[in-house]
Amino acid sequence: MGISERKERERAQREQRIIAAARNLAERDGWSSVTVRRLAQEIEYSQPVLYAHFENRDAVVGAIALEGFGELAPALRASVRKGASPAEAMEAVATAYLDFAFERPALYEAMFVLPTGLRFAKSDTPQVLRETFGAMMAVIKPFSADPEIATETFWAALHGLAELERHGRIRAAFRGERLRRIVAMFANASKC
Repeated sequence: MGISERKERERAQREQRIIAAARNLAERDGWSSVTVRRLAQEIEYSQPVLYAHFENRDAVVGAIALEGFGELAPALRASVRKGASPAEAMEAVATAYLDFAFERPALYEAMFVLPTGLRFAKSDTPQVLRETFGAMMAVIKPFSADPEIATETFWAALHGLAELERHGRIRAAFRGERLRRIVAMFANASKC
């Protein structure tokens, strides 16, 4: 292995260590605790080393969000059991989405709430974001003449439910009923 390959590997390892430390801090103490200074202390690197990898905190959050999308897309696809009806598939994806939001709150917040610099629905949208959207769109397509807009609406409804419940604005005990109603709205709409 040459020097440049070794340096690139070490750089990637440092970057991954920064991301892992930020994610752990956010999960343990909340996102307000994730600062460049705190990260530097946590991983025993100087702040300039962190800035050599990430322009700012938002860039770190963006890297974590990308990891999250890399975890969410397969979870959504895996939630649909073989032989499920289209409505059952939609409900499975909706359930998996909300489970993800509640089981990984800090990661979910990085993906969908905090500034990241990630661009959605643009020509430069990262592939992993497209894959996550595609996993949702796959269950909406059977019911929609315009699956992109319908998927955006479906996603917005799920995100709204997640955020309202995460912050105690709606009763968690009725999550299943709300999901059934969302599925029924999309499944029974005449080619929305």
